[in-house]
Amino acid sequence: MRTRIAVAVMAALLALYLVFAIRYGLLLIGVGQPIGVAIGVALLVFPVIAAGALVAELLFTIRAERLGIRLETEGGLPDDQLPLQPSGRIERSAADAVFPKFQQDAEANPEDWRAWFRLGLAYDASGDRRRARWATRRAIRLSR
Repeated sequence: MRTRIAVAVMAALLALYLVFAIRYGLLLIGVGQPIGVAIGVALLVFPVIAAGALVAELLFTIRAERLGIRLETEGGLPDDQLPLQPSGRIERSAADAVFPKFQQDAEANPEDWRAWFRLGLAYDASGDRRRARWATRRAIRLSR
């Protein structure tokens, strides 16, 4: 719940930023000076890019969470009890030891979103966030 509140606060702050950036961007464009127009256009374009990135990130998170819930209700989440560090994160060496099982499952079942989602969880536990997101995106695509 704490994460959702933080996301809502960040989205609200971005919306407030967008309002001010657009307002000042239009004011600078209205000045008519070439530098002012260039800065005004940047104030209009960059926030839109940031908002698009935020929306894409939120959609990814929502879709991944839904797949996780769906896999949990099916009883398909990995049940490996891996040792934890004092911080609460999984010990990387233990995650690396079970990783090949999930990789082989995804390779054996390339059209199964469940295998790819579990592979994403394994990548995440091993500390490879980039590949975890890639595997999770593939699972989202396959689940449709």
